[in-house]
Amino acid sequence: MEVVKTLVSLRRWRATTHRSVGLVPTMGFLHEGHLALVRKARAENDLVAVSIFVNPRQFGPDEDLARYPRDTEHDLALLRAESVDLVFIPTVDEMYPPGFSTSVDVGSLGERLEGLSRPGHFKGVATVVARLLNLTRPQRAYFGQKDAQQVIVVRRMVKDLALTVQIDAVPTVREPDGLALSSRNIFLSIEERQAASVLSRALFRAQESFEWGERDAQRIRQIVRDMLDLELLVRTDYVSVADAVTLDELEQIDRPALLSLAAWVGQTRLIDNLPLEA
Repeated sequence: MEVVKTLVSLRRWRATTHRSVGLVPTMGFLHEGHLALVRKARAENDLVAVSIFVNPRQFGPDEDLARYPRDTEHDLALLRAESVDLVFIPTVDEMYPPGFSTSVDVGSLGERLEGLSRPGHFKGVATVVARLLNLTRPQRAYFGQKDAQQVIVVRRMVKDLALTVQIDAVPTVREPDGLALSSRNIFLSIEERQAASVLSRALFRAQESFEWGERDAQRIRQIVRDMLDLELLVRTDYVSVADAVTLDELEQIDRPALLSLAAWVGQTRLIDNLPLEA
């Protein structure tokens, strides 16, 4: 496994091969959710490249950039065990050198849900992903379905910019009690970790109601909210039932939809989602 830290080294590595490359962009502190992306990339490509970069441009001024967990040596050990070919670990100055002023804005897709709660977040996501795709020129790039809006935003960016890469979404990996794996789960206390399982239980309860025939989007949202409200350590940010492509909020679920939520568990903000497809 080759580990590179500069754009020059990454470009040199890419120039030496004409084999297919699968890219897995990450912010590090890897868990089984990330490794599921790596394994899918390994199965579908000749070479696998993983980036580890905590992107400051997708964090707001009051968010947890400095607190975001990091453990590069452990990450590298996990990636070696998965037979990854290249790991790119740039510094902030390497990714955004002095004078860097360009950003990628996907418009309204990035301004709702997570974008409404975290202004500028998806501009930062789209900018760094566009840069990584340009540098590595992969045939495929892999993202977790847990960050469903991110997948939608990246796909829109790829389509609008006519980039020749396939964006693959890999199903959310969950703990036995249903909690979606997240690097931020490490911040939960024992009590908060127990409380956090209500997020997935609320989503699955609402999905079950949908599968039994409920099509009123507001009733689906209310099922989720009612369950979240029962947990004293959980504070709801939003609950959404939206078009799975445009993210427009729905009144009736008459097309593929995304049921998603964000909630604070103690001082930790978590997100999760499930598809609603007839």
